Amino acid sequence: MPHLVTSQGHRLEYASWPPPASSTATPILLLHEGLGCVSMWRDFPAALAARTGRRVAAYSRLGHGQSGPRPAPHGVGFMHDEARQVLPEVLDQLGLEQAVLLGHSDGGSIALLFAALYPTRATALVLEAPHVFVEPISIASITRMKAAYAATDLPARLAKYHGANTEGAFRGWNDIWLLPAFAAWNIEDVLPDVTCPTLVLQGTDDEYGTAQQVEAIARQAGGRVETAWLDACGHSPHRDQPEAVLTSIAAFLGAQG
Repeated sequence: MPHLVTSQGHRLEYASWPPPASSTATPILLLHEGLGCVSMWRDFPAALAARTGRRVAAYSRLGHGQSGPRPAPHGVGFMHDEARQVLPEVLDQLGLEQAVLLGHSDGGSIALLFAALYPTRATALVLEAPHVFVEPISIASITRMKAAYAATDLPARLAKYHGANTEGAFRGWNDIWLLPAFAAWNIEDVLPDVTCPTLVLQGTDDEYGTAQQVEAIARQAGGRVETAWLDACGHSPHRDQPEAVLTSIAAFLGAQG
């Protein structure tokens, strides 16, 4: 994978998928989940570019995939830091003044934070299973993942994507979410500053979040919010219901022009 270099000198892997024909539409930037990376999007970015007629790009956050290792563990404000410091640099290096941000889980939270901080740079948001506060269901599922990491082949499966970053990627996600101080994490205060159109995609069987997350965004965001509930779908809509997700996104972005 090619790499970007942030102002702190860290290397971030990225990939880009062109549209099927020349397009002037605003590109889409993918922001992965807590255990994600570029390669874990699999064939979804190519399908998204084909369906929407837009350039799609993705990058792996520091300590994920083939990006450089994190020099220190996450702090409680790590998603704020990503939105405030790293994401603007990524957009600049990709040559994108503006982008549609498609964020999954933690990536969705980062997208909301970025849109609140830089309203002119985010033209629209597509959020898959985003978090705006911590729920008991999230903690319970993340606790089960900790046990699975210790007792199953989960480390080996993650290593296919994260390589030498596997331990750091898992601990960086799992440890911070289970930290007692993280229980108070809440970004509802920024929602009124999110003024761009937003689509929220949520699975009815999501094991990491409830309808309260969707309702909070729809109720408090400063811009128009559309919601789509997907049956037989867990925490990863683009993997569990790819056709429904692609159809919803294409319709939503088509309405934005």
